[in-house]
Amino acid sequence: MNIPIAFISIRWLDIVDILFVAILLYQLYKLVKGTVAIRIFIGILSIYLFWKLVSAMQMELLSEILGQFIGVGVLALIIVFQQEIRRFLLLVGSQSSFAGPGFIKKILRWSNNSEETEQLNQTAILKACFNLSRTKTGALIIITTDTELKYHAATGEQLDAILSTGLLENIFFKNSPMHDGGVIIYENRIKAARCILPVSENPDIPSHFGLRHRAAIGITENSTAFAIIVSEETGKIAVAERGKLDDNLNTEQLRVRLENHFNLEE
Repeated sequence: MNIPIAFISIRWLDIVDILFVAILLYQLYKLVKGTVAIRIFIGILSIYLFWKLVSAMQMELLSEILGQFIGVGVLALIIVFQQEIRRFLLLVGSQSSFAGPGFIKKILRWSNNSEETEQLNQTAILKACFNLSRTKTGALIIITTDTELKYHAATGEQLDAILSTGLLENIFFKNSPMHDGGVIIYENRIKAARCILPVSENPDIPSHFGLRHRAAIGITENSTAFAIIVSEETGKIAVAERGKLDDNLNTEQLRVRLENHFNLEE
């Protein structure tokens, strides 16, 4: 008795499909790596693969039960992975050629015939960070270009003042009523001070980093902002970008990071 053997036919579109799925899973893994959500992610993925296996084996009862669980589980995933989904969409949006302040400004200039927005006054920021570091004055500076972070700015004192070295130093002066919290800078203006920022829940952050560093990581995990931290204990300068923290920088290294992030011209 001859048993026909069916060979699997693979199209080039199937290879592209598998490649895209692999990239998507890898990006999701990077987002949840180091968080509690990684265990939930692995658990859901295991159940999904098991469901596909029993479906292929035509185990109808078990397949039906797991199918119902997966169907209801989609809503649970949206709730459980709320922050991770937000970070993923921000990552996709920030890396898209149609996203970012450059594209938005081009549209605004085309529609309004307005002049190009003045680039970031990095000199004022660098001088302030140098002086704050020298006097071991704690500071948290959030710089953003594509959004005003109005929700976070609303938690602090509204200023809308021109960015300057003296103003930054006065805000973070130890006896100033606004020295706690973060400063939000948008389009060369200090929009708000003493802002309450979300603290990162990443368990891999070293324990010697305080709330300023954790808040800087937290705000950059959920936005495309650039954060500068000056430690009150050591006076060391650190920067946070896309949820990653680099510490113990000097002012020259800070200048390079600012220029690279904001594409500043020398």
